[in-house]
Formats: sequence, structure tokens, C-alpha cells
Amino acid sequence: MSKISRALISVSDKTGLKELATFLTGLKVEILSTGGTAAALAGDGFKVVEVSGYTGSPEMLGGRVKTLHPKIHAGILHRRSLAEHMGQMAALGWGGIDLVVVNLYPFETVSARPNASFEEAIENIDVGGPCLLRASAKNHADVAVLCDPNDYPAFIAEMRITDGQLSGKFRRTLAQKAFARTCDYDQAISSYIARTIG
Repeated sequence: MSKISRALISVSDKTGLKELATFLTGLKVEILSTGGTAAALAGDGFKVVEVSGYTGSPEMLGGRVKTLHPKIHAGILHRRSLAEHMGQMAALGWGGIDLVVVNLYPFETVSARPNASFEEAIENIDVGGPCLLRASAKNHADVAVLCDPNDYPAFIAEMRITDGQLSGKFRRTLAQKAFARTCDYDQAISSYIARTIG
């Protein structure tokens, strides 16, 4: 994995966000972001590129569609070791995304509220987030993925130890955690909907 030069950050839980962004900015990593995360980062003085500006496509449908764009997913999924992939990216003029930092809409918390409506729970089902986690976890040989703020300190420490390269074991550990998170998330949604079927 080459050094991280561009990160996509889109988080519901903003714990540790400022510290992580400070570290990445110190490495001159370009930060792409969306909605509330972009606003929080900009409010703390960080330079942020809105995903809508990066892709040329606006956020749509009340925020339901933000990161579901070929430029984003190709940036994550292309294999840097394959000339064919790199050639296609170059032909399109698209760059890579080397780090994905995503934690999901709080479906479990919202759906557990006694007064939460079914519609409210459904609107807290994250679609783009799991796609980003799965894409980056699949391509973890080239892309680091963080789905839990508790992992930010270990990530920063590893980056310092490895001069930004990240070991294969560490990247695989983060990928496994991302797949476990999407699995648990989908199970929570499935179980919730099953309980609502009379």
C-alpha cells in the first residue's frame, strides 16, 4: 500500500474526529467529506473537499444519495498493482481514495427507542456507509478502512511506526472489523423488520 494521500470521511459518531483530521492534515492528506461531517470539519478549521464537488453530482433525495458514485467507488476499488485498472483511472482522470473513515447511521440506537416510529427507524438505515466499508475492506491491500473511533489511536500509532505504509496484518485486521460491523448492522435491521411483521 502506498502512502495515504486522499481520505474519505463520513461519520455519524464524531468522537475523535478532530484528532484524526489533525493527524491527516499534518501528513497533507486531502480530505473528502459529506454533509454534517464536512460541516464539523470545516467548523474546526480543516480544509475539506465536499464529495458533491469532487464527483460533480449533488447530494440527492434528502441525503439518501451522497457517496454512491462511480468516481468514489472506482477510487476505492481499483487495484494499484493492475495496469489495466490504473489505465482506466488515468483515462477518466480519476484519483484514488486511500483511506475510508465511516461509521454508520445509528440504526440500533434509534430503532431501540420505545417511541421510535417504523419510518424513523427506516430512515436511519445507512446505505452508502456499508457500501463504502465493504468496498474498502475488499480492497484493503490498497485502502485502509476505519469503522470505529476506538481504532483511531491505533491507526495513528501504526502510521507513525510504518512511516505511513501500514502493515498488511493491520490493514487486514481493520478490514475484518469493517465486514463484522456491516454483518452486525444488517442483522440488526433484519431482526427489527422481522419483529414488525404481524
